Amino acid sequence: MCGIVGAYSLKDKTKNVYPLIVRGLLDLQHRGQLSAGITSYNPERKRILQTHKKNGKVHEVFEINHRYKSKRLLEDYSGHAAIGHTRYATSGNNEDQLAQPFERPHGRKSKWFSLAFNGNLANYAQLKSGLEEVGYNMTYDSDTEVIMHFLSREVQSHKPWEDLNFKEIFKNLLTDFDGSWNIAFLNADGKMVAVRDPLGLRPMCWGFSKDDVLVFSSESVVLSNLQIEAHDLNPGEMIVVEGEKVTIVPYTAPIPTSYCFFEWIYFGHLASVIDGESTYNVRERIGEGLAKEETLQLEENDWIVVPVPESSYVAGAKYAQVTGIPFVQGLLKNHSVGRTFIDNTNRQYNISLKFTHLKEIIQGKKVILIDDSIVRGTTMKALVTNLKEWSGAKEVHLRIGCPPIKSPCFYGIDFPTIKELYAGANTPNPKDFNADSLKYLSFSGLIGAVNKKQEDLCMACITSK
Repeated sequence: MCGIVGAYSLKDKTKNVYPLIVRGLLDLQHRGQLSAGITSYNPERKRILQTHKKNGKVHEVFEINHRYKSKRLLEDYSGHAAIGHTRYATSGNNEDQLAQPFERPHGRKSKWFSLAFNGNLANYAQLKSGLEEVGYNMTYDSDTEVIMHFLSREVQSHKPWEDLNFKEIFKNLLTDFDGSWNIAFLNADGKMVAVRDPLGLRPMCWGFSKDDVLVFSSESVVLSNLQIEAHDLNPGEMIVVEGEKVTIVPYTAPIPTSYCFFEWIYFGHLASVIDGESTYNVRERIGEGLAKEETLQLEENDWIVVPVPESSYVAGAKYAQVTGIPFVQGLLKNHSVGRTFIDNTNRQYNISLKFTHLKEIIQGKKVILIDDSIVRGTTMKALVTNLKEWSGAKEVHLRIGCPPIKSPCFYGIDFPTIKELYAGANTPNPKDFNADSLKYLSFSGLIGAVNKKQEDLCMACITSK
């Protein structure tokens, strides 16, 4: 999972959109914490497209806390158009070189471009082999590099005097790509494109500021914080910006959508509205659903509800409201540590750093522990053990905001093998977590919470279909 953002000043070509991109990437930090970057377009600069990227969180990459370095970046990467990216790796390693955007220099401006990608190509290995067979040198083990080569091939198929037909370019890519792919594209002719894949697996939205800047982003929180009204880019649509002209068109015939439900229950920012559904409201309905499906007798006074920070706060608060049990923030998150689901280096070590236990509040209590999901189970086992052995909880009962995740995801979420998944390799059992009970939200409860038709959602990770 990654985050992409783009900005284009339509009227004022002296406006520097660099600050908008950096601010947008800060709002998308939750979608990727490995690296970040920007490509800006400035026709007054000798290097028309210029890219800055490296590993680190957004504030580190853009030197936000360093007055002089941040000012220098603001000046060096100024431009009235730019795209940005924050990375969570589902393909390739963790080296700096795989930070995005990927820039493809060329002597002709129309063929010199940069791209940022959010998604995952399921047939990446096949596409990579095909390129190598016809003489391509694949430098990185990354699906973004594959996309760059395919895009370059499409762009270079146009004669020098021909305008790029972006609708045809991206339509042609559909014949090769299998997966989820939202793309931000910017070339040295000053043309910008934002593309959402036909299935709609990953979100994308757009809007105009009061001073005529087009902004598009993976999530609406970026636009909301800029006080811009957000509009969803529909699956199979693209935004093309040329000069002062903005065109939003479908580039392929409509097909049934396949929205990823995980966007609402875990990945999405709490302030985002994704394809018409508020992330906050969905998580409230999850908590309400868990409460209505509860089978424990909760009349005694020593029960408390504790959410796992931070994506479960809303669900936990709603569960507590419906059941009448006190809501307690018994676990505090260390914000200098990233999301352990996203950081796939040393999960067990990250978990030990991630949470602070409020022992005085938890001791002697029966804890209803609310979490959005169990993927690998490493976080949960460590949490429950610490709640009992260190914090002195009398009992811990797990309540999980989605059904068991049993199957791999090939479209952009980092659980690729059944063996890595707790419910893929095991029949769920509270004893595996040292818990007193374990209950998942029902399938129908999840559908009701997301408020979408089942056929409009991708739920392969829980249905294996």
